[in-house]
Amino acid sequence: MQPWFIATERFDSTRGDAWTQYIAWSGLAHLDEVVSLDPILCPTVLPRIKDAYWPHIVNEDFMLSFFVDLDLLLEEISAVRKHNLLCVYRNPPRPPAPCKGPVAFEFLGYDLVDVEASASALTNCGGFPDVFKNEELSSKGLLTSHARAVEVQAGLRSRYPEEHHANCHVWAISRAVAR
Repeated sequence: MQPWFIATERFDSTRGDAWTQYIAWSGLAHLDEVVSLDPILCPTVLPRIKDAYWPHIVNEDFMLSFFVDLDLLLEEISAVRKHNLLCVYRNPPRPPAPCKGPVAFEFLGYDLVDVEASASALTNCGGFPDVFKNEELSSKGLLTSHARAVEVQAGLRSRYPEEHHANCHVWAISRAVAR
C-alpha cells in the first residue's frame, strides 16, 4: 500500500457560523472537528494543479489533489496556516502501518467518501441510520475500526444501490502531529 498525502482546510468551531449551522443540520453534536476527505467540508488548500505537480500527484479521475511526494507537498504548503496534513490509504485491505518519513502522523480513523470524491457518507449525507449510527463516529467524524468501516461500506452499497454517495471508498486517515 502506498500512502497518499493531502493538505485540507480545517473544519471546526473556529469556522463560526458555518460550524454551528453544520452541527445543527447534521446532528453530530459530539464532534469537535471534521477531519475528512470531503471536498465540501474540508477542501484542499492547493486547489490549483500546477504543471510541476503532475509527476508528484495521483493521476486518476477525482484524485488529482493527492500527492505521492510528501516533500513537495510540504514545500507547497509551507506558508499555509491552519490546515490538516493527512496521510491516507484508499481501500486498505487491513489497518495500515503508521506513515513513515519526515513528519510524524497520528492515526485518526476511517472515512467513507463516494467514488467521485464529492461527499463523505459519514458526515455530509444526512446519515444512513439503518447502516450506522451517528454515535459510532469519533469526535473527528470517523469510524475507528477497519472492520466496521468495511462493513458500513458494504451496507451502504447493498441498501442504497441507487444513491451515488453510498458507492464509496474506505479511507484510512492519519494526521500530522503538530510539532
